Amino acid sequence: MKPLRLGVNIDHVATVRNARGGAHPDPLDAAMAAVRAGADGITLHLREDRRHIRDEDVRRIRAALGPVPMNLEMAATAEMTAIARAVRPHACCLVPERREEVTTEGGLDAAGQTDALRPVVAALRDAGIRVSLFIDPDPAQLRAAAALGAPVVELHTGAYADGRPGEFERLREAAALAPTLGLECHAGHGLSFGNVVPVAALPEIAELNIGHFLIGEAIVDGGLGAAVRRMKALMRGARGITRTV
Repeated sequence: MKPLRLGVNIDHVATVRNARGGAHPDPLDAAMAAVRAGADGITLHLREDRRHIRDEDVRRIRAALGPVPMNLEMAATAEMTAIARAVRPHACCLVPERREEVTTEGGLDAAGQTDALRPVVAALRDAGIRVSLFIDPDPAQLRAAAALGAPVVELHTGAYADGRPGEFERLREAAALAPTLGLECHAGHGLSFGNVVPVAALPEIAELNIGHFLIGEAIVDGGLGAAVRRMKALMRGARGITRTV
């Protein structure tokens, strides 16, 4: 079975920093610590309201990572498209965004927003940026992503992480459908040490993006490096599992 990549989201290091308005802790330091511990890439979300990651964070982390992939999560707006085209991250993941939400609450409606998304996907691809769409594990959304020309989908695992009945089966079926549509399949949101193994064992999934849980573990139990190493070990072990749930 193919290796599974881990992208570590460092947004909430910036949340802690911004609570005091200073420069510490620096999300750049967290990004480099995650890479040293085995992270395969770094994810960060530049929100319209700049509630955690700031523009200068994006530029500094992009420069510091060098060849290590940076995945910029962003709303499909003209402002964010211009920033992405200037910074040139390895990848951009288009996500839904509402000012009043605490965190991303569901997947992007690619099927219902085709006209708005098409020029954004094209502009990012023209800049040499790998585009992914953060969507619910729904066949209509996967087909819409493929029609838009996005080479990657990231399946929203929040409902699965909340323990809703039937959600793992939805993830399994969506992951199996993705490669038949020419899509690389990623997954993320709400994943933890306790629930990651079944998702990581799905052979079609190439990458998991995990942030809030890892940052929380870093605070209470041994630091970010230890949390990343344990998550990677669980992911590697899952790739040898034949029975998922």
